[in-house]
Amino acid sequence: MSSPRYIRHHDLLLPSEAHDAQSLEYAQNFSVEDTDVFAVTYPKSGTIWMQEILPLVLNDGDLTPIHTIPNWDRVPWLEEKRLAFVVDQLKSPRALVTHFPYHIMPPSFHTSKAKVIYVIRNPKDVMVSSYHFHQMAGFLEDPGTFDEFMEKFLEGRVMFGKWTDHVKSWRHTALQDRIMFIAYEEMVEDLPAALRRISEFLGTKLSEKTIQKIAEHCSFKSMKANKMSNFSLIPKQYMDHDKSPFLRKGIAEDWKNCFSSEQLARFTSVICKEMEGESLSLPWSLA
Repeated sequence: MSSPRYIRHHDLLLPSEAHDAQSLEYAQNFSVEDTDVFAVTYPKSGTIWMQEILPLVLNDGDLTPIHTIPNWDRVPWLEEKRLAFVVDQLKSPRALVTHFPYHIMPPSFHTSKAKVIYVIRNPKDVMVSSYHFHQMAGFLEDPGTFDEFMEKFLEGRVMFGKWTDHVKSWRHTALQDRIMFIAYEEMVEDLPAALRRISEFLGTKLSEKTIQKIAEHCSFKSMKANKMSNFSLIPKQYMDHDKSPFLRKGIAEDWKNCFSSEQLARFTSVICKEMEGESLSLPWSLA
């Protein structure tokens, strides 16, 4: 598939509005520091949530950044054009996000001690969220019908390729204790417990009072009301919130309202086949 809305990188489709040859070269040559923390996600799996959480966990719950800096500058994407402009403003420990699969991370990442929090989300909900996002994002192709988009999603003809390939690339790494896996649904179910896990992994030793404060400010309601987090600062030509709000529902299992029984059977059979042999401990079933 070729479209002016996308560029190809390692056989993956990336939106050309946010990525170009220079930004991808910048990412490849990026100098990762040992203290860096990467939130890694397949698109629509909780990226924006982690952009909210990480600065608070790394800075003892200081709320200043989330009220004064847009989230894309607060925790920038490794692969996007914006990083080169804001990287000098990032204070150590730096928090970054990426949608990159493991094998195209920059060489300096592999030789560093940087940590990774990989957020995994039920692919049925990922697809539904992505479908709605394509409807409101002017820089992405029109998704077509739900059926048509589902086929694109399953075949990897969407930005950043197949969900199954992305998950597997980060499951089979040499990172060992440098990577922590957390499910989006765990965060929905009990955010303070998720924050305790993240804090422990990053060694920040937050007090229970701070954990509760962060949980309150990282609730879906708080983020939806915060213009630095809800993408309302983005011009309408790029994101039309009248078609669908960027922060839409923030729930798990919305897929149950969207799939027909035939679509569900098709979707789960493909995903299960591709994830055969993967021992994932998840709060939801692939089937």
